[in-house]
Amino acid sequence: MKYGRKITGGKYHKQSKKKKYALRGLENKVKLRETRKKIVRLTGGRERSVILSTNIASVNDVKTKKTKNVKIKNVVQTPSDHFLARQNILVKSAIIDTDLGKARITNRPSRDGNVQAVLIE
Repeated sequence: MKYGRKITGGKYHKQSKKKKYALRGLENKVKLRETRKKIVRLTGGRERSVILSTNIASVNDVKTKKTKNVKIKNVVQTPSDHFLARQNILVKSAIIDTDLGKARITNRPSRDGNVQAVLIE
């Protein structure tokens, strides 16, 4: 039988219509440029600060147990999608080249509003 029909030929009807809160939001890709932020309204009037682009990362050195804000030079590798590395888009688990050396991003920059990373030996 055709999709969306019962065996008898009758139609299946939706239980409820689509609600605005169930729709997906726009995808936010953080690019490697000068820092730009935006405040987004959430459900219930809450607000979240999201980052559109940045060139600064908060890098944690495990050996010295210190954190520094350093400049990002380039996106070296992105395990989830190698095309994102070519476009210099910052995502979780991407390997970036910083002033201190190579680091791996440990948070989701598109949701958190900053970039946090850990140095790779």
